[in-house]
This record gives sequence, structure tokens and C-alpha cells, in this order.
Amino acid sequence: MAEQKTYKSLKEFYPFYLSEHQDSTCRILHFIGTGLVLLSFLSFLVTFNFWFLGIIPFLGYGFAWVGHFFFEQNKPATFQYPAYSLASDFIMFWDLLRGKESFHPKK
Repeated sequence: MAEQKTYKSLKEFYPFYLSEHQDSTCRILHFIGTGLVLLSFLSFLVTFNFWFLGIIPFLGYGFAWVGHFFFEQNKPATFQYPAYSLASDFIMFWDLLRGKESFHPKK
């Protein structure tokens, strides 16, 4: 069994995170899920309806895990690196939104 690498910073982890997201459909599903998470959180801030907070894990993880298990065919990095993965998901969302990352990465 290969030894798990230990990342010392988010900056060091993010390239690994991107390497685990090379399938276009997986990236699109992550983008949709993260966008819905943000909309749900904003809806909570406007309405104070806790239902919007309650659905956040299903929106975020649901879309991401479908992308990983069915399209990327790997295990989500969240299982090994929960904090770095969460932060990286928002970074990738922002990078995709502003065109710094592509929805169709070169493999």
C-alpha cells in the first residue's frame, strides 16, 4: 500500500486537488454543486430559513460525489483531506468562474 502524502499547506495541496478533477463532467458537477451551495447560503442569510442550511451538504457533496464516482472514477479528496478539499472546491469554483481554470482540462 502506498504511503499517503501529507500536505503542509493549501497552496501545496491545490495542484493535487486539480489533478483529481480532470474529467469535464466532474468539474461541471462540482461547479454546479458549489454554486448551489452559495445560493443556498445566501438564501439563508436573506430568509433565516434553516432549511437552506440543512440542504447545503447534500448539494455540495451530492454533485461532487456523483462526479467522482461515475465520471472521474476516483475517491473524492474530501475523504483524506476534508479541510483542504473544501477550501479547494471554492478556489476551483472561483478559478472556473473567472477563466483561470478550464471546464475541459488537458489530460
